[in-house]
Formats: sequence, C-alpha cells, structure tokens
Amino acid sequence: MLNETFTLSNGVAIPKIGFGTWMIDDSKVAKDVRDAISVGYRHIDTAQAYENEVGVGEGIRTSSIAREDLFVTTKLAAEIKDYENAVKAIDDSLNKLNLEFIDLMIIHSPKPWADFQKDDNHFFEGNLEAWRALEEAYAAGKLRAIGVSNFEQVDLENLLTHAKVKPMVNQILAHVGHTPFKLIDFSQKKDILVEAYSPIAHGEMLRNEAITQLAEKYNVSIPQLAIRYCLQLNLLPLPKTENIEHMKNNADMSFTISAEDMELLKAVGKVDYGSNSDIPVFRRAANT
Repeated sequence: MLNETFTLSNGVAIPKIGFGTWMIDDSKVAKDVRDAISVGYRHIDTAQAYENEVGVGEGIRTSSIAREDLFVTTKLAAEIKDYENAVKAIDDSLNKLNLEFIDLMIIHSPKPWADFQKDDNHFFEGNLEAWRALEEAYAAGKLRAIGVSNFEQVDLENLLTHAKVKPMVNQILAHVGHTPFKLIDFSQKKDILVEAYSPIAHGEMLRNEAITQLAEKYNVSIPQLAIRYCLQLNLLPLPKTENIEHMKNNADMSFTISAEDMELLKAVGKVDYGSNSDIPVFRRAANT
C-alpha cells in the first residue's frame, strides 16, 4: 500500500498513506521521519504550526531515499490571511525545511484557530489573499501542488468561484465515528482529494467496543482497521506514531473490510476524544 498513489487534479502522484508529525517535537522528529522512510513511507506531513519543519527537513535530507522519491506536505499557518505574510511564510517553510521545493502546501484552516468555533466570519477575502500567494508559488515551481485543510463546503466554494487554481486537496478530520460524508462527497465530486488526519481519533477509538470487535474479526489492530476504513472511502489517511513497529503495522493493509462491515463502521457513534476534547478540531467534531 505504501507504494500505491492517488493522482491529484494536476496529475501529480501522491502516496496513499502519509506519515503525520503533529505533536512530535522538533528535536525528535528527524529520527521519526527517517524511521518512517526506512519502513516504506514516502509521504511526510508537517505544518508551520507544528514547529518541527526544521527537524522534518533534516529527516528527509538524511534519509536513504532520494528527495524526488518523497512527497512532503506542509501547511500555511491558520492565522495568515493576507498576501504579503503568506508569501513570506511560504519562503520561511522552504528555508526551514531546507528543500528546493515542497510537494504540497495547504492553508491550515479557513479561520485562525482562535476563531475556529465561530460561524460569523469565514475570512473569505483573507483566504483568497493567502491562496493567491500559494498560486504564485505553485506557478513559480516552489510548490508542486496546493490545497486546504479544515475547509467546509462554503469555504471551498469561495476558492472554486474566485481563484485561478482550484484546490487539489482538502485535509480534514475524518475517522470511524466522525466521517463528514457530505463534505467528502462534495470535495470528491470537485476532484479534490480528501486527506484524513487523526484517522485513529488521536488514539481514543482504541477504547471503543464496536470497533474493537470488528478489529478482532479481521485479526488486525484497531489502527489498521481505522486506516483501511479511510482508504476504502478513497481518503488519504495520515496516521502518526513515534514507534517504528506501529509504523509498520499502520501500513499493513493486506485485508479488505466487507461492504456490510463498512456500513457498520459508518454507523458508529461519536468517539469520545477524552483529554483531547479541548483541541479546536476535536471540540468542533464533538459538537456536530
């Protein structure tokens, strides 16, 4: 599965499973990136907000795999909603990663995180300004593809209506117990690849009895079941772990979930995010 790819709307191939680096410290992430690459991952996901682009870049450059055989994603900070700061931030990411180009750069959120729960302002103009900077960097060859994250349908429609280049990716919170089917369907119909971050619900689904029973039925781990669920919905999952054995396990997709069991998983109720419930994206999911 690690060798399989989706094709973005501009023809760029993107590996079907990515390695997420959220909440991995900059001083540790280089080793984790090298470990992930050593077991076969070719898609590495980071963000300006993670504050670990330096370490991610080091892990990529010091791996045994050629740069052109790796796919690197980073994200424009959610708070940047103007053209000039977006231009600077794109170059800052290139410098921190110490790479000649970035394969995919996405707007991290349509709203600054402090405004994430508020519905009165979608920052339409600000997102168009930030998007213009991404479009120019894309045209200049600094970025091979551009996209967004956490965008709702109305936010996507703003870009589809007014931008020159349509987004190629929408990275959203999606997992068993929280699968925004309407948004996924809209995105896919517009030829926007949907990526699923936190496909294991930040580990909280490990305590779900229904999911546990299905994982036992297929003789797989809960993370494997959760990742396979995303793949069978044509989503690109981005599991994160610092354990190399878990990295290997998360990539072992040598099974298929039956149509009947997919329906059972689609019907699973909300996952309790536990101690992570105050994180903006999880708080919104719990309230929808």
